[in-house]
Amino acid sequence: MKQADCQMAETADRTDQCEIFIESAADSKELFGSLDGNIRRLCDYYNVEIIQRQDAVLVRGERAEAAAAVLNDLLQLLKDGETLDRQKVDYILNLRDSGLAYSQTRKPSGVLCFTHKGKPVRPKTFGQAEYAAAIRENDLVFGIGPAGTGKTYIAVAMAVQAYKSKDVERIILARPAVEAGERLGFLPGDLQEKVDPYLRPLYDALYDILGRDATLRLKEREVIEIVPLAYMRGRTLDRSFVILDEAQNTTGEQMKMFLTRLGNDSKAVVNGDITQIDLPKGRQSGLVIALEVLAGVEGLAFSHLKEADVVRHPLVRRIIRAYQVYEESRPEAETEKSLETEKGLGTETEEGINDGITV
Repeated sequence: MKQADCQMAETADRTDQCEIFIESAADSKELFGSLDGNIRRLCDYYNVEIIQRQDAVLVRGERAEAAAAVLNDLLQLLKDGETLDRQKVDYILNLRDSGLAYSQTRKPSGVLCFTHKGKPVRPKTFGQAEYAAAIRENDLVFGIGPAGTGKTYIAVAMAVQAYKSKDVERIILARPAVEAGERLGFLPGDLQEKVDPYLRPLYDALYDILGRDATLRLKEREVIEIVPLAYMRGRTLDRSFVILDEAQNTTGEQMKMFLTRLGNDSKAVVNGDITQIDLPKGRQSGLVIALEVLAGVEGLAFSHLKEADVVRHPLVRRIIRAYQVYEESRPEAETEKSLETEKGLGTETEEGINDGITV
């Protein structure tokens, strides 16, 4: 695939222009997108004009060179077998804003697994590829990042592949059952029906990858366990792939309990978003404590996913950015942090803390 042939056009208003050569009509169709949506996005973002000319496109405007670089990145994505959509266009734009080209962030990761419909599951961003590689190479990985970065989904995909490859015999998924800023009160039904609403995101990932029927069959055979974190105490988990989701809502004692369950030939992935802690006020997150306590420990890795790795609706990325700006601008934020330090939070006992379930 030819690189952009950029040239400075001497016009009355000194407008720059670049010409991008496209190898095939199929690439051109994919590049432009439905109703030219991908190209319109670039035109609006860089305030340029993009004109199609047979096997090439002409980019004109003061930021023509920047827009041409993004077009080349998008063409490389197509060459790698990807399909283009608004999400991927925004991802490339974010990379360029960070001073990176797509070629600099390409990391060979391949297919993580296949869904029950035969669809390949691949990392969609550089951060996700690094996260998957960390899980592959380490027995314990902490995946930290904002909502929508695929922390849970990729961990479940890696667990399914490990089971299919016979590297492990069980998949165990745990989650602290903590109410997210609301009081749910008494939940009707038996014990499983009480905890299932808290574990629904884990079921969703498994249903998408394995299918509902296969997931339920494996669950009946206890190959897959989906349990509240409180039920992990006292167990030793050999030849298992263990995932702790929403780990920011663990206490220090709960986190230590979970991490010491790991048995022989097992892997553990701990996921969380430290910007969305739902613990009662005055309780320090076990995930935050672990980041400090375990720094430098051999055999584990910390994978930090960022705003650019969000793979949900493009609006989610903008919402996360807006909240970050808001939180950083609050004058009381530093005061709250200093008060927590003075009170010595993180030394609390687990007494009085449960998983929010009324039996």
